[in-house]
Amino acid sequence: MRAQEFKKAGSAWDLIRRLLSTLLPFLIFPGMLCGQSDDLLNKVWNGIQQAQQKYTSMCGTLTETRTSNLMVKPLVLRGKFCAEGTTRFALDYFEPSKMRIRFNENYVNVTSDGNTEVLEIGKSVRRAQSYFGREKSLGNLKKNFTITVQEDNRDYQMKLVPRTDTFRSRLNYLVVKLDKRDFILRSLEVDGKSGVNSVFVIDVSSMNPKIPPDMFEVYKPK
Repeated sequence: MRAQEFKKAGSAWDLIRRLLSTLLPFLIFPGMLCGQSDDLLNKVWNGIQQAQQKYTSMCGTLTETRTSNLMVKPLVLRGKFCAEGTTRFALDYFEPSKMRIRFNENYVNVTSDGNTEVLEIGKSVRRAQSYFGREKSLGNLKKNFTITVQEDNRDYQMKLVPRTDTFRSRLNYLVVKLDKRDFILRSLEVDGKSGVNSVFVIDVSSMNPKIPPDMFEVYKPK
């Protein structure tokens, strides 16, 4: 499959939105779970807090399975990633086509076929962090999402269903799975109003690696 066909499955912004959604649990779960009385939620919350303090960087592989009514068959995308905190993310897709994605605080670069597209998303990320990180975050989440949590032998699973048009106009639901051993993100399902459903499966191979700074270098508008 050529890179142009790869892009047809979703715009660059949609692609970035889905990719950065893998980081959202670490950005919004503190506000989401704080103040809840349910024992299971409290257990997950404490585990996430400990994981955030223990693991500040990670690398591994990511597999996205994308489906849509407009697609004859699922599109499977595979890549390697590294992340540092919640402000730096690097992903190199190698299948079905090569695509290089870098996120560094304010800017995202998407490179394919020798061309680089630059997107400024820092304000949007900070707005989400502010909205879900302040003292009123619990009220904001109750207003905007219905949240359910359950567990099985391996994972904790959380499902977020939008309740208001603010999110419902773009999103049907999110499903997040965390490993019960270390509370690391194992998978994320994003079901969008565009008709595209993406399931990201994350396999972390290295915890707290020393990542070279140039891994996250991005082009910025002059």
